[in-house]
Amino acid sequence: QVQLVESGGDLVQAGRSLRLSCVASGTAFRIVDMSWYRQLPGTPRRELLASITSSGKTTYADSVKGRFTISRDNAENSVYLQMNNLRPEDTAGYYCRADLIFDSTYYEGTYTYWGLGTQVTVSS
Repeated sequence: QVQLVESGGDLVQAGRSLRLSCVASGTAFRIVDMSWYRQLPGTPRRELLASITSSGKTTYADSVKGRFTISRDNAENSVYLQMNNLRPEDTAGYYCRADLIFDSTYYEGTYTYWGLGTQVTVSS
């Protein structure tokens, strides 16, 4: 079984920075892509913020481009989100997603796992 655990969420003032972390635990898998999403209060939809491939290629949503930076440590099965110049509208639950392949040929294809999220609150 695979588990993703996020950390680093907090209550901060506008203009400050936070760094979110997500660690995937389990055995016998290789992570292909890792992403960060956020979900605004009272809404069911999760917004894709940033993603990074195993080779380090990154993509960003326009809403966070230039302020947020995604990075990963393949050896530690971890992904990070550096968030600078935070705004009140960044207040949301932040979720990590991993798309991975199991070593066993019994499990074919790519599997998607999500963490339970970490809350970021930005005050004005």
